Amino acid sequence: MDFQTLKIQLGESMAWVNLDRPEVRNALNPELIRELTEVFDWLNSRDDIRVIILKGNGKCFCAGADLEYMKDMAGYSYNQNVADAEKLSKLFQTIYFCNKAVIVDVHGACIGGANGIIAAADVVIAEKETKFAFSEVRLGITPATISPFVVQKIGNTAAKELMLTGRRFGAEEAKAFHLVNVVVSEAEMIDTERQYIEHFMHASPEAIAECKNLLRMVTCTDDRFNPIFMQTSMAIANQRISKAGQEGMAAFFEKRKPEWDK
Repeated sequence: MDFQTLKIQLGESMAWVNLDRPEVRNALNPELIRELTEVFDWLNSRDDIRVIILKGNGKCFCAGADLEYMKDMAGYSYNQNVADAEKLSKLFQTIYFCNKAVIVDVHGACIGGANGIIAAADVVIAEKETKFAFSEVRLGITPATISPFVVQKIGNTAAKELMLTGRRFGAEEAKAFHLVNVVVSEAEMIDTERQYIEHFMHASPEAIAECKNLLRMVTCTDDRFNPIFMQTSMAIANQRISKAGQEGMAAFFEKRKPEWDK
C-alpha cells in the first residue's frame, strides 16, 4: 500500500509505522488521520503481523492538530464538525480495537489528539525529554474524542488534573499518571522496544488477541458501537462552533490571549 503521510516497514511478524510529516512536527490533518486508520485496519487483517510499532519521524512524535486543519475546522458547520470528529474517533477506535500488540515510541512532543493515539495503544515508551499536554481547554474546546481512551487508561482523577488545567508535563509525570509505561533515554529506546517485542513474540498471537478482548470486556470498553463515541463527536462539534471555541481558536491564530485569560 502507498501512503503519503506515513512510512511503513514490514519485518518478520512485525510492522513499523512512522508518522512522516516532520516539516509540521507530524501534526494531525485529515489525510494523516485517514491513512493511519487505513494502515491499522490493513495490518490488523494480516495473519503474518503480530506486533505493530508506531513512531514519528523528525523532532517529535506528534504536535497535535495541523494549523491549516484547525483553521478549516473553525469554519466548519455543526454537521461538518460531527463528520470530522467521527473520523478522528474512528482512528482511536481502530488502534484500540486492533488485535495485534501495539507499541508506541514517543519523543519530543505529544500534544492534544496525539494523546488519544498513545492512550489507545498497549505499551508506550517515552524518551525522557518528551513534553505532553491536553491543551484543548486553552482553545475553548475539550479533548472530547480522546476522552474515552484516556480516562480508561489513566482514570478520572488524573484526567481531571491534566485535561482541566491544559498544562504541559514531562515524561516522568506522564509515567506517574500511567499515560506511558516506561521512560528511557534516546539511546535506550531501541533496546527497550526490542525487549517488549521479544515479550510479545513469546506469547501466542491468538492469546494476545483474546487477552485484549478480555481486558476490554472487564473494563466495559469492548463495544465498537458504544454511544459514547458518537456523543464525544457531537460534543466537540458543539464546542468548535461555540462562542468560546471560536474565540479560543481566533486568539490562537491572532497570537493573543483569549478574552477569558485576563
